[in-house]
Amino acid sequence: MMMKFDPNQLNALIRARRSTFVKQFIEGQKIPDETIWQILENANRAPNHGQTEPWRFTVFSGAGLQKLADFQAQLYKDETGENFKVDKYQNLLTVPLKCSHIISIGMKKSESLIPEIEEVEAVACAVQNIYLSIAAYELGGYWTTGGITYFESAKEFFGLGVMDRLLGFFYLGYIAIQSPLSRRLPINEKVTWVN
Repeated sequence: MMMKFDPNQLNALIRARRSTFVKQFIEGQKIPDETIWQILENANRAPNHGQTEPWRFTVFSGAGLQKLADFQAQLYKDETGENFKVDKYQNLLTVPLKCSHIISIGMKKSESLIPEIEEVEAVACAVQNIYLSIAAYELGGYWTTGGITYFESAKEFFGLGVMDRLLGFFYLGYIAIQSPLSRRLPINEKVTWVN
């Protein structure tokens, strides 16, 4: 049975999607775990070639935020050598503690012949579902690829293997300061229509 939806509500939801950063969160206010589970279930409905479902998430909350902070700060210190920056180290150690939850975003490479880029694209679709879900729940969050995202040595901590990819982190919290609506150039400047 086909369900009926209001396209105007969908259009409004998509336009309401935005990134909200940690400095805009209400510090100390926790999102219910049931809400996080629903957001992840929505992410799980993303399209993916061959039904490989390549997304892998690790959720950090409560004391888990400190575990993530300690791990990433130490790994950054161990890996950067002469490029070490004290302020970046301090941010890796303290910023996670200002969030309600942080979700690591991983891509598990299937053994199929599906190209890796298509697996990455599927994970990006899952993240877009997270973005739309938090907009519907009036929560704040953003996807970051900073910190230790591209350190090969980080993968094991998140349950990822050699062929897998760590694609970043999604920081979540309640909104204290709303981000403005993002600007976009007109769509007709980005479309070629062939009849």
